[in-house]
Amino acid sequence: MLIERAHIISNTEVAHNIWEMFLDAPGIISEYKGSGQFINILVEDSWNHPLRRPMSIASAKDGKVSIIYKIFGDVTRILSKKKSGNDIEVLGPLGNTFTNWNNNYYPILVGGGVGLPPILNLKSECELSKIDHTIIIGAQNSNEHFIAHDPKNDIILTTDDGSSGESGTVMNPIDRIIKEKNRPYIFACGPEPMLVAIRDYSLKNNIPTQLSVESYMGCGVGLCQGCVISKNNTDKKENSYHEQYSLVCIDGPVYESKDIQFE
Repeated sequence: MLIERAHIISNTEVAHNIWEMFLDAPGIISEYKGSGQFINILVEDSWNHPLRRPMSIASAKDGKVSIIYKIFGDVTRILSKKKSGNDIEVLGPLGNTFTNWNNNYYPILVGGGVGLPPILNLKSECELSKIDHTIIIGAQNSNEHFIAHDPKNDIILTTDDGSSGESGTVMNPIDRIIKEKNRPYIFACGPEPMLVAIRDYSLKNNIPTQLSVESYMGCGVGLCQGCVISKNNTDKKENSYHEQYSLVCIDGPVYESKDIQFE
C-alpha cells in the first residue's frame, strides 16, 4: 500500500452519469494483487471534501489503473470534471481479492450498478487464463449499460424495466446458468439488495459464492471503523466486537457469502 500522485490519462462518460477514468499509476500497479482490490482517491485537496473516496479497480495493466464510477453527488461530480493531464492523489491498492475462480470451477460473474468494476476486472483475468465463464450485468434501464447484450458469448444484461437484455433482476439468469453448468461458483458485487438476494440464494442452494461488499470507507485502512459488517458467527462471545464484526476495508471487501450477514 502506498500513496501515489497519479496522472489522469483519460476521463470519459461511457453511459448516462457513468464515467471511466484511466490513471498512470505504476506504483499502485507494482503492489497490485488481483481483482477485488480498490483504491482510495483524494478527489479534492481542500477541507470541503477531506475524505478519500473508495473506487474498485476495473483494470490494472501496463502501468495503468482504471476505475468506473457513477455521479451521485458533489464529490463524484468534481471527479467527472477532471481532465486528461491532471494529477490526483491515490492511496492503494487496498483490500483482498477474489479467489478460487481459477480452481476448476465455472465462474458466474455478477455485477450491478457501481459494483461492476471488480467484476469486469475478474472477467479479464478469466479471459487471460482462458477460463470459460458467464458475466451477468444488472441495471435499472438501458441508459446504464455500456456493454452489449450477447448471450451467445456468455454476456447477459438485465434491466428492471426490460429496456435492454432480459427483463427483471440478475436472479433469473443466475438460477438458469447454475442449473446448466457443472461446479458453478458465483462472484458478485453490487448494491446491497442484490447481494442479499444472491447470498440467500447461494446458501439455500449450497452454491459457493464470494461477495465484494460496497461500504462507506472514510480512511480505507481500518482507523475510522466506519465500514463494519456483521460476521455470521454463531459462537461469538458476548460483547466481543472483533468476533461480531468485520472491517470491509481491511478484512474485505471480498467475503465468502456464508461468512457475513447483512442487517
